[in-house]
Amino acid sequence: MKYLQQISIIFVVTVCAEALHYLAPIPVPACVYGLVLMLLALHFHIIPLESVRETSRFLIEIMPLMFIPPAVGLIASMKDLKDFIVPLLITIVLTTFLVVGVTGQVAQQIIRYEKLGRRRKKYAASRIK
Repeated sequence: MKYLQQISIIFVVTVCAEALHYLAPIPVPACVYGLVLMLLALHFHIIPLESVRETSRFLIEIMPLMFIPPAVGLIASMKDLKDFIVPLLITIVLTTFLVVGVTGQVAQQIIRYEKLGRRRKKYAASRIK
């Protein structure tokens, strides 16, 4: 019953994201709206983390299985993609490096920001004493 409740919460957020995608004039996929809505709902404690934790972990664990059908579809249509294979591979390689680089830079900035916050707390605590 707990999992049914958790998947229902995720489903409601997904439906809200689809509605937002339909209503908003911005060309953003509904899944992005859903991620942002869920992030905001968790951040502002509208949805408690415990109310979606187990189901979200399960969904993350089975995520690799969700890539099998598109991969099979690509393999099945490989003869149609032969003309585009070189530009496609170049795009895939370049965007992969771009995503890895940007992710690394963002992670480093977050780590620096957290270290700075800890230093400020230590400094503030030492000034009080």
